[in-house]
Amino acid sequence: MRDTTEPRMHARIEPPSEGDRLVTANIGPDGELVALWSTAEASAALTARRTGPGGATFALARPEQPTAARLTRHAPHTRDIEALVDVRDLGLAHCKVQPLPGDRFLVVGARCDWTPAGAEPNARVIDSTGQVVAEAVLGDGIAHIATTPTGQTWVGYSDEGVFGSHGWGDPDLGGPGPVGASGLVRFDERLQRAWEYPDSTGYGDIYDCYALNVADESVWACFYDGFPVVRIADDAVSGWMNKASGVRAVVTDGLRCALVGGYGADHDRVVTGLLTDRGRLDVRGQTRLALPGGPVATGQYTVTGRGGILHVLTGTAHLRLDLDQLFA
Repeated sequence: MRDTTEPRMHARIEPPSEGDRLVTANIGPDGELVALWSTAEASAALTARRTGPGGATFALARPEQPTAARLTRHAPHTRDIEALVDVRDLGLAHCKVQPLPGDRFLVVGARCDWTPAGAEPNARVIDSTGQVVAEAVLGDGIAHIATTPTGQTWVGYSDEGVFGSHGWGDPDLGGPGPVGASGLVRFDERLQRAWEYPDSTGYGDIYDCYALNVADESVWACFYDGFPVVRIADDAVSGWMNKASGVRAVVTDGLRCALVGGYGADHDRVVTGLLTDRGRLDVRGQTRLALPGGPVATGQYTVTGRGGILHVLTGTAHLRLDLDQLFA
């Protein structure tokens, strides 16, 4: 196995017009890229944080000023813009975006405050004219969202979303239990909770969903603290034990598997192996991502698995790496 493996440049994500700044991007169920754009000033508002007691900073649930934005969907192979939607006021901060059937977009704010007055919706469905056609509360501490071809939405939660923050689960406020207490939830096409990760699967509880791969209507996840690789198909859970920790992305075709990322200096590590019928990952090798232009620090790129392809987003560059490259 090679010491390093370089993802292939797939495309440069071009802004829809001069002056648009990329706020966030993600990969849809068909490998299409979806992106959120705004002006420099609005982009700062969409990613703003507040400073609390002791100097700690916290992500805002909503921007403190009106924020016009643009949503784009790019063709899977050419990255040409297939859809462009202007949104007059997005109204959510620290957003994650996904496509939905019918030329719609799903925009979800990662944070969601609960107060005695209730929780404001942090998920919005936006149609092709830029109108909000549905809203829902998906809860706080959202680490990952991924939609399926039929319009199901899978959400993986961070530890704050599992254990409670921003008022959720706060006994002094009378806050309800966190929406993401199970760590992994599927919402249906109406954004109603349809399934959640059950207790007593044999693979441990989800304390923090580190990696989520949605392939067609099946789902793969890897989570803290044991980092097993689990598969959910037809709402049934199966899994494989694994020794690699800090995994940030799972890439698999159901037999071969690559676990990308780790703690500290292992942020670019890739562990490859086979998913055996003995319920464990049979490790076959290890390599490291070699990004064009030299080493890139963690936090300056994101990795997302969709089926057997790893998507790497850094700045406006979209790179891809498939299992055949890793197992060559």
